[in-house]
Amino acid sequence: MMAPLEMAQNIAKGLLSFPVTHFDADFAFNEDAYRSHCAWLLQHRITGLFAAGGTGEFFSLRPDEVQAVVAAAASEANGRVPVLAGTGYGTALAIDIARRAEDAGADGLLLLPPYLVAPSQEGLVAHVDAICKATRLGVIVYNRDNAVLDEHSLAALCERNPNLVGFKDGLGDLELMMRIHAKLGDRLIYVGGLPTAETFALAYDHIGVTTYSSAIFNFMPEWALAFYAAIRSGDRATVMRGLNEFVLPYIALRNTTRGYAVSIVKAGMNVIGRPAGPVRPPLTDLTPAHLEQLAALIAGVSRTEA
Repeated sequence: MMAPLEMAQNIAKGLLSFPVTHFDADFAFNEDAYRSHCAWLLQHRITGLFAAGGTGEFFSLRPDEVQAVVAAAASEANGRVPVLAGTGYGTALAIDIARRAEDAGADGLLLLPPYLVAPSQEGLVAHVDAICKATRLGVIVYNRDNAVLDEHSLAALCERNPNLVGFKDGLGDLELMMRIHAKLGDRLIYVGGLPTAETFALAYDHIGVTTYSSAIFNFMPEWALAFYAAIRSGDRATVMRGLNEFVLPYIALRNTTRGYAVSIVKAGMNVIGRPAGPVRPPLTDLTPAHLEQLAALIAGVSRTEA
């Protein structure tokens, strides 16, 4: 297990991989296929592997399944890169999942929003505080939906919890991001987490967000790494070409149907011949027509790269 600060410093240096979770036809976790996928992803230059995150359908996994997914990812990573596990729901359940992840070999946690409720700042602080204190792992909070911490709440949490080491933004409020960065500076590492993160990466790079979660990396790892390199080097022409040729049409396809944010990633894996099985209900897989459109987009990128 990496120390929290070491984990944070590692993941801030490059692109982050959020692998899908593989299921069989009966929606059971397919560990062998998942391990094979993690091994393939780890052949590329990533700085963190996030097991059972949002792209990994955390919301549809039982706590024991999260533990199994994290154990498989940690085994494949074998210390080469930090492995972070998703946790979330109510405080008690989030603590239980966090401890299972620690036992499974995780190096850190991505704390997703609590289920359903819209808590106050005081309630959110108590929630994050309890989870940080329940584990030795480094914690990254995911600011989105019903779990939006302000800069004062984050500062109080950071003062009390040395293992709170990261902030992932899924909100897109640039004013809030600047207030947080101005107040906390390098106390936290900052991760881009808006779907699809590539769309916002150029703007976020200028405000200290040095890394982001790439779901596209699941099925186009070389393209995702080249795009990230263009972001970090300030190669605007390459970034804009990537946005126009793939990312923006991909987003338009994703937005045709609610719930496609994960489904389209698994569909991309089908297109490249590395299937991950279906998404679990209540999500739905891409329709044949949408799958055909995605295949054409990916083929177009492949022709450009060739």
